[in-house]
Amino acid sequence: MTKTDNQDELRAQLRALLDGGNAHAELDEVVDDFPVEKRGVVWEAVPYSAWQLLEHLRIAQNDILQFSSNRDGNYKALKWPDEYWPKEANPPEEQAWERSLEQIRADRNRFEGLISDTNADLFAPFPWAGEGQNLLREALLIADHNAYHTGELVVLRRLLGIWPA
Repeated sequence: MTKTDNQDELRAQLRALLDGGNAHAELDEVVDDFPVEKRGVVWEAVPYSAWQLLEHLRIAQNDILQFSSNRDGNYKALKWPDEYWPKEANPPEEQAWERSLEQIRADRNRFEGLISDTNADLFAPFPWAGEGQNLLREALLIADHNAYHTGELVVLRRLLGIWPA
């Protein structure tokens, strides 16, 4: 296999990883039928609601996308943790849940476009990042972060009694 073939295979594997579902439930499976009345419930020993988890996923993934596509140099880092987590346990309105999901899906597709670009070297450090970050690292970060919080959503659904047996 040539270097190009290896990167092509790696790109395919990264897209599959970002799409999820290989080793755990997919985000869409976990959130699509989440009851409206349970989205803002904070379980006693859990510090956040399903809404806060979902919105955190959206914010963090979008931040990574913005950072990874910062060719114009306009990226502005968010303040941790304040700007990564919504303050309110409940969505501001019922449509906010669907808008958040739509944005998560759209941003994932945009990020997959970045890794699918055969002109992009997955291993090359971003010229705008001072710590050597690259497209491969950011793809793995999104996949890891999303899988972690998807698992938390599954646990929260179990605690709330709304996860299929």
